[in-house]
Amino acid sequence: MGVSTSIAGTEEADDGIAVVTVAYPPVNALPVAGWYELARALREAGQDPGVRVVVLEASGRGFNAGVDIKEIQRDPGPQSLIGANRGCAEAFAAVYECQVPVIAAVQGFCLGGGIGLVGNADAIVAAEDAVFGLPELDRGALGAATHLARLVPPHLMRPLYYTGRTVSAAELHRFGTVWEVVPRERLREAAMALARRIAAKDGYLLRLAKEAINGIDPVDVRRSYRFEQGFTFEANLAGASDAHREAFIAAGGK
Repeated sequence: MGVSTSIAGTEEADDGIAVVTVAYPPVNALPVAGWYELARALREAGQDPGVRVVVLEASGRGFNAGVDIKEIQRDPGPQSLIGANRGCAEAFAAVYECQVPVIAAVQGFCLGGGIGLVGNADAIVAAEDAVFGLPELDRGALGAATHLARLVPPHLMRPLYYTGRTVSAAELHRFGTVWEVVPRERLREAAMALARRIAAKDGYLLRLAKEAINGIDPVDVRRSYRFEQGFTFEANLAGASDAHREAFIAAGGK
């Protein structure tokens, strides 16, 4: 259980590709330490001069189910909530600020914090069974609209956020925000194929390109997300969040 990094294969075609794998069974809902662990792995991969592209993947049924709500509810104080919010912010920023392009390989569910990861990635390859959504309001939280807005048009983002409805990989592919949709058994293969095309470029120029593209982004994603998180704290202080988290746990996390 945890986050691991490997250099993809030994073939020359795989040179320069780092694979960061998240494994927090049963549903990849990350505890506070897990978000920081993921941020550290992504930053270290980007700082490796031999790496030209990172593939971010997850083992198990789904890519990411967000934060570990049970951990937050076990804490009688606010520290786990503060830790989850700060950890998510760091992990999302680590994807965005990684010195090389990051490809997210998504299967199954990509919810809550998962949207923050893929919304900040440079490219998304998805399995046919992948679904994307923000059930934040049903969990007593707010956040990652910043990242959902990078995946769908504004007037789709808003009702998706308000309702918590998910969208399929096929829908996102039609919007051009998913690079490729493939059968689940071909997900790693498809992500690696795109990674090889990118890794074939000059590593120095790729790093300049990543910095340049981030520099022309119209939204400061780190500041925008932290602004959203302020309303999560407000909801908690107002007593509006606990009941939703308890109901989620009582329903078996569904």
